[in-house]
Amino acid sequence: MFFLLSKIFGFFAIPSNLTVSIGLLGLLLLPTRFVRAGRRLVVASFVVLAILGLSPLGNALIIPLEQRFPTWDAARGAPDGIIVLGGAISPDVSAARNDPALNEAAERMTAIPELARRYPDARILFSGGSGALIYDEGNEADFALRLFESLGIARARILLEDRSRNTVENALFSKAIAQPKSGERWLLVTSGYHMPRAIGIFRKVGFAVEPYPVDWRTRGMADAWRPFPTMGEGLRRSDIAVREWIGLAVYWLMGQSSDLFPAPSR
Repeated sequence: MFFLLSKIFGFFAIPSNLTVSIGLLGLLLLPTRFVRAGRRLVVASFVVLAILGLSPLGNALIIPLEQRFPTWDAARGAPDGIIVLGGAISPDVSAARNDPALNEAAERMTAIPELARRYPDARILFSGGSGALIYDEGNEADFALRLFESLGIARARILLEDRSRNTVENALFSKAIAQPKSGERWLLVTSGYHMPRAIGIFRKVGFAVEPYPVDWRTRGMADAWRPFPTMGEGLRRSDIAVREWIGLAVYWLMGQSSDLFPAPSR
């Protein structure tokens, strides 16, 4: 049930989806006696899309998420394990091409070979199944294994979690596989903007992890007032940011996260 609710939430938490839906409703109203309301909805949808796509709003919303957790401090010593969350592999394209196909979150995967080389005793746990609600897109974990092996990581070091469909299941199933012992240190590798929600969920299930953010989308505060050159780029950034902020609130209200806006541990 939670998976279904998360998918429904995921659709309506994307502002461009909601805005386009409102515009389509306005178009449907034009031939009816509610033509005035229809026109207003169509105009409003165009205005909102322009604001989301061309203004700096997407950057302003995503920067606090990315800035919440600093880059990991290697001076703290070698970790015992490294968890990388799925979301960087397009399983449907990978299956069709018979080759791991990475998307814009590719740094979640490309950061791992260097970490594996630097910390040869650390276990590597990939967590990611299929998040598809309707179509069977395939499984991310299968292609993650192929990619890691092709990059020189020994199979014996790789642990695969292939059942998770969302971040809550990432945390639950990863903990069951890793079985972290007292005193062990595990890194959590995911996109910087996703790190606050991921950390809150891992803390909630009792799996202490250290954030290793990657996949930065901005340069930091320098981009807070920087407009986008194309509407598509701006809409994408706004969609990601709004979805994460709503996700933080919803997961906390549903008791799936330790805090409303998780912060670095003291």
